[in-house]
Amino acid sequence: MSTKLSVVIITYNEARNIERCLQSVLDIADEIVVVDSFSKDKTKEICFKYGVKFVEHKFDGHIEQKNWAITQASYPHILSLDADEAIDEKLKQNINAIKQNWEYDGYEMNRLTNYCGTWIKHCGWYPDIKLRLWDSRKGRWTGTNPHDKYEMFEGISTKHIDGDILHYSYYTISDHYKQVEYFTTILANAQHKQGKKVNLLVLYLSPVVKFFRDYILKLGLLDGTAGFTISRISAYATFLKYKKLRALNLNTKRA
Repeated sequence: MSTKLSVVIITYNEARNIERCLQSVLDIADEIVVVDSFSKDKTKEICFKYGVKFVEHKFDGHIEQKNWAITQASYPHILSLDADEAIDEKLKQNINAIKQNWEYDGYEMNRLTNYCGTWIKHCGWYPDIKLRLWDSRKGRWTGTNPHDKYEMFEGISTKHIDGDILHYSYYTISDHYKQVEYFTTILANAQHKQGKKVNLLVLYLSPVVKFFRDYILKLGLLDGTAGFTISRISAYATFLKYKKLRALNLNTKRA
């Protein structure tokens, strides 16, 4: 008997991406659940076109939203995707096979990112292994916002499967900078609440180390101009995160 599968996606103003995501899972999903944070674009309209279960819910954080979204699924077996992701044909075939014989508690797969039209194979961006197919009774979303990750409980079995999640990350370099601004603010606030400290050496040295790691050690140079741009902006994001964290810590100290 085939295992019923719920595909769960969280959205906010994803009209540019959501249709591609939905189309990629139509053949494997017994149910598609979209939890939306009150989008102001046509996300809702597009979702209704595909007959998804569409639920609106206040956004309290990536981890919190994804854990809540699971509770809206009818089936415990979940494929979790972001709206800017889709699955390729090989991954689709393997998930279909798993539905016929669900042996493990969770399944990992690679994620391949498209950056401004270029597929990125280095910079530490690939294979970018993700645990996205699982029995939701045996794990939960954890991490530090906005960097969520799904963790299975102790003693749970997992397997890596072939095929890629296709991640359409940024359409323009401007999009990348906007995301950096947004994510570094969330991350700095989260680390500030955790009591993390940062000194000037870390502030100025960490970006250099980050660039060297991504562009040289992780072979970002093989991705051409895109690899250099990604490595440079990632280094800047590291600097900006620590700059914001240091400012929060100094303001607390003065208060």
